[in-house]
Amino acid sequence: MLPGTSSPVPSDEAPVRRVDGFTGRVAGLLAIGLSLYALYWVLFIVQPQVYRVSFLLVSLVLSFLLFPRVRGSGSRVGALDGLLIAASIAALSWPLIDFSQFVYRAAEPAPADLVLGGVAILLVLEATRRAVGWILPLTAVAFLVYALLGPHLDTVGLSLIAHRGYPPDRLIGTLYMTLEGIFGVPLDVAATYIVLFTIYSAVLEFSGAGQFFIDWSMAAMGKSRSGAAPGRTVTLAGFLLGTVSGSGVATTVMLGSVSWPLLRRAGFKPETGGAILSAAGIGALLSPPTLGAAAFLIAEFLRISYLRVLVMATIPTILYYLSIFLMIEADARRAGTRPAPIDTPGLWVLTKRYGYHFTSLAAIAVLMVTGLSAFRAVFWATVLAVGLSFIRRETALWPRRLAEALRTGATGVLGVVATTATAGIIVGVVTLTGLGLKIAGLIVTLAGGHLFLTVLYSALAVWMLGLAVPVTASYIIAAVMVAPALIQSGVPPPAAHMFIFYYAVLSEVSPPTALSPFAAAAITGGDPFKTMMLTWKYTLPAFLVPFAFTLTPEGSALLLQAPALPVVWTAVTAALGIAAFAGAFGGWILGAARMSERVALGLAGGLLFFADPRLDLLGVALMAVVLVLHWWRHTRTQLQGNRQVR
Repeated sequence: MLPGTSSPVPSDEAPVRRVDGFTGRVAGLLAIGLSLYALYWVLFIVQPQVYRVSFLLVSLVLSFLLFPRVRGSGSRVGALDGLLIAASIAALSWPLIDFSQFVYRAAEPAPADLVLGGVAILLVLEATRRAVGWILPLTAVAFLVYALLGPHLDTVGLSLIAHRGYPPDRLIGTLYMTLEGIFGVPLDVAATYIVLFTIYSAVLEFSGAGQFFIDWSMAAMGKSRSGAAPGRTVTLAGFLLGTVSGSGVATTVMLGSVSWPLLRRAGFKPETGGAILSAAGIGALLSPPTLGAAAFLIAEFLRISYLRVLVMATIPTILYYLSIFLMIEADARRAGTRPAPIDTPGLWVLTKRYGYHFTSLAAIAVLMVTGLSAFRAVFWATVLAVGLSFIRRETALWPRRLAEALRTGATGVLGVVATTATAGIIVGVVTLTGLGLKIAGLIVTLAGGHLFLTVLYSALAVWMLGLAVPVTASYIIAAVMVAPALIQSGVPPPAAHMFIFYYAVLSEVSPPTALSPFAAAAITGGDPFKTMMLTWKYTLPAFLVPFAFTLTPEGSALLLQAPALPVVWTAVTAALGIAAFAGAFGGWILGAARMSERVALGLAGGLLFFADPRLDLLGVALMAVVLVLHWWRHTRTQLQGNRQVR
């Protein structure tokens, strides 16, 4: 197994340029310092406003050093970048220099506050544009305009969302001088939870854990004689890599570079191989213990421990991967793929040599179960991972490699920091104007009080939002605008937030734009659109899981929010529903399924997903009838074939 490489952990898929020379050394020292500052915060007390402002200050400086003004414009840091860095230092040093008086002037900002606050807002928007593109900053600008022009919306037929309007001084006071705007909960999560897990992920990657997880998956599943074995291997590797990257696109790319030759030798077409890679990769955002960045936000919005979020995500994550396994199995059998020989050491040999990489992952869960906060759990897991790396010489994190891991950990969070700061602007406007409650009321009104329609409209809203902005921002915006509609309709808050989390994540594989399938298609050489549609097919049953835990009270059992017996019953029937949908969408049971069988299985799957005991029993009965009839037809066909051969 090769030791860890220096591939950076992506920051919301942001393009980081390589900066050399003196400027590069400065950027490297700042990044290492930012990681050390985040680790220092875990052990020592820093006032929230001081920590968030200073963390954003260093992050903005690094963003303008590392993100080019125009993608592909080279590595040179120009005069404009220098000007933006100077402006960042001025705008974000001011709250720290004048801290004792600054926090009390939010209602009546001084002229300097207004000027520097306006500059800070513009800097955050520019950093976000460089990191994730134009759409999110333009969305934030639209919200700012909405806050300023609220009373005038009556004149253009938008009376439903009109408000009294807020002047620039009130707006800047809220967004720049309180913890309800730029420095609000989204940025707090990025500067605490997310950066710590990003550092931990970088440490794992540089100690060789990423390559080990791929090799271990191949040794565990890749030597099976089944033609679906390569697909299962990639899926398992995607799950394990997700604990390292926490990014859908990053996992897809890391997985694809190693696993596509295996899938190609097995006979998978480029589009099918790309769909397997991207479906497995997007699971990184759903996989404990890191999940995606939005999962940390759930803990903050619901004011619960991160451990509870992990617990709630357990069964939906299992159902997601079950869906992929079964869909791949069906496609592999229908396409007639073959086993692919893998030259890798045996499972026991790999585990004996490098199995210590699993230790720090387990430590996170164990430490949180014993009562440690998520911050301290991941801190000590990081320390443990560094210590364990010295078990073997080729994985040891000597000072130079450790410094590189810390640098990568910091650069990996920059895009998320910019995204959450901009999302804070949007959340601040929504809170100030009451827009969230208005949108929630509008969704409930359009649904006419019907829970199913409310859930459906909410899913469509989050889906459309996810087409425009990254997962993290999509969740934040939906949390203040869509979740209230679900809660007003009787959905428990944990289920409402998990619902929008899953749809925000699944937007990465949803037509008409999907980052992970496009990245996979670039690796396999397949058609991007066909790859995207196949990925959607593989993950389609997973789109229905959030409906299962929102439409009925019994559905909360899927989030482990119920006694043991209902949890087991609901999980088993949901798994049967996944299997039914896999047969319906994949078109294969014991052999090729007829259209009537596929339709009946789809109906059975729908009944099984609606968490109601009576409908569950009906779904089980219908599924059993289809399977028995298919088995009878398949057996008869085989017997007839044997007679003809004789």
